[in-house]
Amino acid sequence: MFGFFIAIAIGVVVGLGLSFGGVFGIGWSITCGVLAFIVAQVVIGRIIQKRVKEAMDSVQNILMEGQKRLQAKMARWQMRPPGSIQAAQAEIARDQKVFVREALEQTEVLHKFDNWVPMMKRQIATAQFQLYWMIKEFKKVDELMPKALFLDPTTNAMKLARMYMTDKPVEEMAAVYEKATRRLRYNQNVLLAAAWSWILIQKKDVDGAFKALNAALEKSDNETLKANRDHLANNRVAHFSNTALGDQWYALLLEEPRIHQQRMRPQWR
Repeated sequence: MFGFFIAIAIGVVVGLGLSFGGVFGIGWSITCGVLAFIVAQVVIGRIIQKRVKEAMDSVQNILMEGQKRLQAKMARWQMRPPGSIQAAQAEIARDQKVFVREALEQTEVLHKFDNWVPMMKRQIATAQFQLYWMIKEFKKVDELMPKALFLDPTTNAMKLARMYMTDKPVEEMAAVYEKATRRLRYNQNVLLAAAWSWILIQKKDVDGAFKALNAALEKSDNETLKANRDHLANNRVAHFSNTALGDQWYALLLEEPRIHQQRMRPQWR
């Protein structure tokens, strides 16, 4: 990384300068050189960190402003419902695609930090993976998956959902699920457990889904997981539902939200 090498160069120059200039002996010159290296690395790191944060904040601001505009439009529709829900959904999708693409363009600015920040390319790939997911451009999603970082429950749930969509073997999905849930804190496993149990039911493995929910409830007290576990325990598979999780569930794109004429639920969150 450029910052590291620049800091080393500063440390070497300071150390050699003090030594050859006769200011200090070799020992103190080396000590001052090391201190100069540390200070330079800290200063460079803070400057780069600040600039990266500003660039990332600009991406987030684009998304937030786009969401606000859509929410305002939804509020107007609640007061005066559109004539066609299908047409309204299509309009929302078009509007969303506009500001998501703007955010995607802004993520390209982050590439100027590739040689300054460790794993910057993978961080950018992770952000772009999520943005392309929002607008359902799955060709790009699939290209980015090998490059992205899956470190949180939401992105891991998205990965699991995409594996289901592309009909990956259950064994591969199980390995992803087990790895993703291994070190999660209490109640951080809810979305993952909901998605995995849903997938197992689609695969006609109701017993596997029941066992997965039982295991998940050892690290969670979520009511949706409890209700689904109880439904499966009493052979009420048709009552299994993750809809109570709301937008975070629908964001996985495994199910379409149920939209009623009098109250529309936004799909983009």
